Amino acid sequence: MSEAVTIRDLMTDPELFGGQFGGESFTAWRSLLAGFYGLPLSDGELTHWQDLTARESASESAHNELWLVVGRRGGKTQNAALLAVYEAFFRDHRDKLSPGEVATVMLLAADRKQARSVFRYISGLIDSSPMLRALVVRQDKESIELSNRTAIEVHTASFRATRGYSVSCCIADEVAFWRSDDSANPDFEILNAIRPAMATLDGKLVALSSPYSRRGALWDAYRRYYGTDSSILVAQAPSRTMNPALPARVVDEAYARDPEAAAAEYGAQFRSDIEAFIQREVVEAATRPQPLELPYQSGIQYQAFVDPAGGGADEFTLAIGHIEDQILVVDVVRGRTGKPSAIVEEYAALLASYGIDKATSDRYGGTWPADEFARHRITVEQSAKPKSDLYKDTLPVLNSGRAEIPPDDKLITQLASLERRTARGGRESIDHPPGGHDDRANAVAGLIANTAIGRRYVPIEDWI
Repeated sequence: MSEAVTIRDLMTDPELFGGQFGGESFTAWRSLLAGFYGLPLSDGELTHWQDLTARESASESAHNELWLVVGRRGGKTQNAALLAVYEAFFRDHRDKLSPGEVATVMLLAADRKQARSVFRYISGLIDSSPMLRALVVRQDKESIELSNRTAIEVHTASFRATRGYSVSCCIADEVAFWRSDDSANPDFEILNAIRPAMATLDGKLVALSSPYSRRGALWDAYRRYYGTDSSILVAQAPSRTMNPALPARVVDEAYARDPEAAAAEYGAQFRSDIEAFIQREVVEAATRPQPLELPYQSGIQYQAFVDPAGGGADEFTLAIGHIEDQILVVDVVRGRTGKPSAIVEEYAALLASYGIDKATSDRYGGTWPADEFARHRITVEQSAKPKSDLYKDTLPVLNSGRAEIPPDDKLITQLASLERRTARGGRESIDHPPGGHDDRANAVAGLIANTAIGRRYVPIEDWI
């Protein structure tokens, strides 16, 4: 395909996708994408461009990155799929590729299931065009290989899995929700791994998401580049600005239920009632380089905290630690899924190996955890404080460098992902982000808060 075809042509030509993207409801999207590629804008398009980007004038050259802070149902995924098709079919990179090398259009999301949402849009666009379909050499559920030495592939957002590719375009879907407690994969690290892969092909990064809290790569890009003259383009728009066909009733009802959530979901505003609880730098400063677990040493008094779980996706976790030179050293953190009674048996043996016959637990499961551990001669008492208070007592300990935690990726990311939420009445709560977990973080917080180290600090709500 010739690069003489512009993104505006792709969206308006009846022989291409004019029937789908050429209507009045896509005017804002056409203006934004034309400006992203440095195309001249009409007066009407310039008005849309100014409203979406907070820039006075359009760019004369194409941008390297496009960050879309757009409300839900605003058409982000559909238009990102169009960009992927444009980059795959209408930009020729063969003169820059070595023998056997292919240009990859990479579809990234928090998990493969979500990434396949963009992939389905792409497949639909290709299938609707006999001209494009003729260039498909091979296709399966997660990849499309083209005759121009380009491949469109689904990938999980991981800084390890994205290395080793030559990327002509990367679609980063719902990037505000990439932060995962399952591995050390903060969004910054993933994107930093992608950018070098795009360098030789002058690739495009297209990051899209409805906004969430004021942290992470999306917030950082918005804070740095929105409304500035830069090669990195940031656009912000409510759902109905980009998709006028979305019923106003849907948005109005959402605002009536929860104004703060609706302002983010449909108004594309970053939430002011949610913020990071512990800075990642603080967590990393508290992390010892190695080993993952410290062995038992005679003469040391160990303490433990357990966070039971009844099965499913939640981990049944355990933390063991001791105080050394006024520092709480977390010797062991473990998390298991499976049959709870079998996990209790394993943990009871571990506790006994550290000379522990008494532990504290959170408030899960009534008397069941205590009864089950008692069968193995371990006394377990429930913590007097709820989870949020355990976290509040842990924060000053970490901030003051009074704790040492193991180099456990899940633990580190769970602690760094904790969110402080402020309800309408001013009440604060600390918890994991939506769809996340904090099982290991809760065990460590319980251990810290229930030791002399944790109890000596004034609760955070009493700070002046």
